[in-house]
Amino acid sequence: MNDGTPVAQGHTMPELLAMLGIAAVLAAAAVPVFSNLVLESRMNAAVATAMHAINLARQFSATRSEAVQLCGSDDSRHCSNRMDWTGGLLLTGEPDRFAQRLDLPQGGSPRLRSNRSTLEFEAGTGFATPATLTLCDRRGTRAARAVIVSRSGRPRTSLRDGSDHALTC
Repeated sequence: MNDGTPVAQGHTMPELLAMLGIAAVLAAAAVPVFSNLVLESRMNAAVATAMHAINLARQFSATRSEAVQLCGSDDSRHCSNRMDWTGGLLLTGEPDRFAQRLDLPQGGSPRLRSNRSTLEFEAGTGFATPATLTLCDRRGTRAARAVIVSRSGRPRTSLRDGSDHALTC
């Protein structure tokens, strides 16, 4: 029995507020999970960059038969001679032969520290200075990772340092 007036369609205000409340609860529950996912992704990217830099240095020293150094750098041309490598990684050969900068992922990437200011890879052999690179983000020690370089120059990842102690950030 339609008398010519349009039938109201849509939702009532209480229904809309209930849906908005449910959406807010779901969003509040998802934010910490998503935040942790983003941090873990950045950590994985930084670990992969460090592993790549070490493997590249090892390969260059073996194939070019020249000593190669891997260090932290702030200016893309010189080693910073510091243990904090967060500014970027620099791969260098004999003076003025080559210098290749490898940047860590941008946007809040983990802090990268080394227990050495420079890693040396011997000419023609790939043998290296043993070292531990520690990556930490705002989650602290519980999420820290280490890239451990053996005397043979081979890197491996670990949740503990080279002496099997807990990592410190």
